[in-house]
Amino acid sequence: MSALSDQLVTFAILAYLVAMISHAVEYALGNARKVPAAAPARELVGAGAGGPGGTVEEPATPAPTRPHRSAARAALAGRIAAWITVLAAALHLGAVVTRGIAAERMPWGNMYEFVLTVTWIGAAAWLAVLWKQPSLRRLGLFLTLVMVLLLAFAELKLYVQVVPLMPALQSYWFIIHVSTIIFASGIFLLGVVPAVAYLMRSGWEQGKRSFPYTLARRLPAAAGLERLTFTLHAFAFPIFTFAVIAGAIWAEAAWGRAWGWDPKETWAFISWVVYAGYLHARATPSVRRNVATWIAVVGFLTMLMNLFGVNFFFTGLHSYAGVN
Repeated sequence: MSALSDQLVTFAILAYLVAMISHAVEYALGNARKVPAAAPARELVGAGAGGPGGTVEEPATPAPTRPHRSAARAALAGRIAAWITVLAAALHLGAVVTRGIAAERMPWGNMYEFVLTVTWIGAAAWLAVLWKQPSLRRLGLFLTLVMVLLLAFAELKLYVQVVPLMPALQSYWFIIHVSTIIFASGIFLLGVVPAVAYLMRSGWEQGKRSFPYTLARRLPAAAGLERLTFTLHAFAFPIFTFAVIAGAIWAEAAWGRAWGWDPKETWAFISWVVYAGYLHARATPSVRRNVATWIAVVGFLTMLMNLFGVNFFFTGLHSYAGVN
């Protein structure tokens, strides 16, 4: 099962890569200009008056327009990308499940397994958003790019063989705390995609034409991206809050103190404060939306620091990543 999981991860990365390329084709061909169809001939209408011979020349009706052929190809590429993303997510889920079967436990015991599960949550949440709002499909280019980068990094740098869960993690709080952290992290992972897209698109709508704003001209409207960003963060934040509280309760039972400013705890608190700041800024009318969205992006950077930086550069009671 472990070998099967490894193979499924590889196939999932390839599928996400193909989906990303298909989205890139849609992105490149999309928003093609409409070209006029053949204009009808002008008609001479007998009116009994007017020019010589009693006829007048009636203006032709405006020629109808038809989508350029490249626009149809772009739509086809987008649909293909969406279905390939579904396939990639199915392969991804298979990799997570078979990893858990091989380990005979929940597959969250080290950094590799954590990243594997968080990225699947992000992909599954994206498919749910896409099903509800197909007009946001072009965000798939950025989501699949994130999937490829994170999964490739996990497989190349974080991979460890399947091992039993260490004694310190053998508690029912392991499932409660880690599952909620993973779920919230996956939603935050998805949430940063429309956040960055909104910052690019709003800059383009304000007249900025330099890189990277020129990339945003084919993204959905900024207002919709900003609403999606807020919805995802407002949904994930209470779950993340519960996960931090559950971790403190587990720490009290395991180490005799609820909070000790361990590096992992410290950065979790920093992330919580930043995301709380985003939601507060978003609810404050005097704070511009792009300022609030930048806070959300910073929040995700703190999550990355908590996931990668703490595990690589610090040692503490949460050193379970398998990379130190």
